[in-house]
Amino acid sequence: MATNSISLSSPSSIFLSPLLPAATRRLFSFRQPRAAVTCCHSSSSVAFPKKKKHWKEGEYPGFTEQDKSKKRTPIKNIKKKLDRKSNAKAWVNTVTEALSDHIDRKEWVQALQVFKMLKEQPFYQSKESTYMKLLVLLGRCGQPGKAQQLFDAMIEEGLEPTTEFYTALVGAYCRSNILDKAFTILHRMIELPYCRPNVYTYSILIKACVDASRFDLVDSLYEQMAERSIVPNTVTQNIILSGYGRAGKYEEMEKVLSGMLEKPDSTPDIWTMNTILSLFANKGQIETMERWYEKFCSFGIEPETRTFNILINAYGKKRMYDKMSSVMEYMRKLSFPWTTSTYNNVIEAFSDIGDAKHMEYTFDQMRAEGVKADTKTFCCLIRGYANAGLFPKVINAVRLAGKLEIPENTSFFSSVIYACAKADDLIEMERVSSE
Repeated sequence: MATNSISLSSPSSIFLSPLLPAATRRLFSFRQPRAAVTCCHSSSSVAFPKKKKHWKEGEYPGFTEQDKSKKRTPIKNIKKKLDRKSNAKAWVNTVTEALSDHIDRKEWVQALQVFKMLKEQPFYQSKESTYMKLLVLLGRCGQPGKAQQLFDAMIEEGLEPTTEFYTALVGAYCRSNILDKAFTILHRMIELPYCRPNVYTYSILIKACVDASRFDLVDSLYEQMAERSIVPNTVTQNIILSGYGRAGKYEEMEKVLSGMLEKPDSTPDIWTMNTILSLFANKGQIETMERWYEKFCSFGIEPETRTFNILINAYGKKRMYDKMSSVMEYMRKLSFPWTTSTYNNVIEAFSDIGDAKHMEYTFDQMRAEGVKADTKTFCCLIRGYANAGLFPKVINAVRLAGKLEIPENTSFFSSVIYACAKADDLIEMERVSSE
């Protein structure tokens, strides 16, 4: 009996190793027979080991309560240091992402504030790419003074200016039409050995001069480019073509285009084609537009969606609905999608004459095909209903625009005021004007 009790009470048979899986432990769990326990206590020759704890499911079986006191305490200083380092990295990543978001949304004030915050941190190192993005942002937002301050701060930090940085600064002044400052920077670039102006620098300056109708300065810039063996590219020539066309200098435009056909570095492209077609379309010169369309196609330039939209808009304004429909059918044949601009051109054509029936049909087809309407779409609808004398539908169009969260800009409110004037509703017109 004593032998049996020892056998049943031995640690190897009752107490399972803590390394065994929980499922296995459950399979081998059973109660000790009372007889065995009684006999074991009566026997003086058998030494019972100290009872160990059975771990419940979900508890960690690796150590006992006694082992907890032997566990080594962590080194707090090292842990704190690692925590501070990881937190600093997370902070930098978060703030850097915020800076990038402000730049993308063109929020120049917030972008400069976040950049200043970053520069004050001892672990942050300014990058040239960040300065470049901020310079371009300030130029686009009409802040040439802030761009100059940022440029000077960059040099004070020890970063070497390059042609690209100077070109961005030139662009900032050109966008604000401060040509004297832009030319001052150009002369400074010419004097610096490693920051000489390139074709992009001259293209930005030429565009600013063209927009200001300073063709005398354009000629001098072309002479400088020839002296420095800088060949104008297609972008530069397209800028000149657009400027000459808007100014009605068609002979000069023809000369530039002929030069483009002769030089391999500035061959006409789809942008050239769209620029020329837009010029004559806006002036209502349909025959000239069609002639140039055929000429560009003979050059091997294939039209794109924007090209067809230009033609549709031109035909619509001249009420040449047959040709407008032909172009749209041709787009379908070539698998070109009808875009928002395509539908807007058609809606505008019917809006101008107050043809509410065809205007609504086009708008319904636009929504049925899943093409998203924009502010211009609703401007045309509001004006079209006003021209047709359907003022209740004007109100419905305004409400629908609000429901679809269409951005309400100056053009939108101008269309509403136009409709109120048509309806002789001076009270409503005054209310909209105050908004």
